[in-house]
Amino acid sequence: MAENRAEILAGAAVLAAALAFAIYAAGGSRLSASAGTYPLKASFRSVEGISIGSDVRLAGVKVGTISALTLNPKTFFADATVAVQTGIDLPTDSAILISSEGLLGGNFVEIVPGGSPDNLSPGDEIEDTQGAVSLITLLMKFVGGNKDDKAADTGAAP
Repeated sequence: MAENRAEILAGAAVLAAALAFAIYAAGGSRLSASAGTYPLKASFRSVEGISIGSDVRLAGVKVGTISALTLNPKTFFADATVAVQTGIDLPTDSAILISSEGLLGGNFVEIVPGGSPDNLSPGDEIEDTQGAVSLITLLMKFVGGNKDDKAADTGAAP
């Protein structure tokens, strides 16, 4: 009987810790779309590694989240809607790009402010975008090299 009581208490402690972590993770890491944010739009060639709820950062500080991702059937680009904190006025020539936290880290969206005196309004589109860069594609280009470039450099036929 004492063994069962100890097992039940240990199980209850594990469940309580898991529940506390889940509440912390769900509530502490998100900005809700209604909590003082405004929408901006951007169109990316690739949004690999990004999903709804991904961080949007400015100078390394989280200033928003991705609130929607859709495929544009005319351009075949991914249209993203970004919820940015109210009070952060971005110049009209700002850039938005998908960055990686490192080799093992996840991706996030980074805003690079421009120098224009005019600011983006809610619902405006950030024109200067850079999509996700596949690390595997870069490694394959580095390892494999471009055989046509090597042949041109040596004067040999490909």
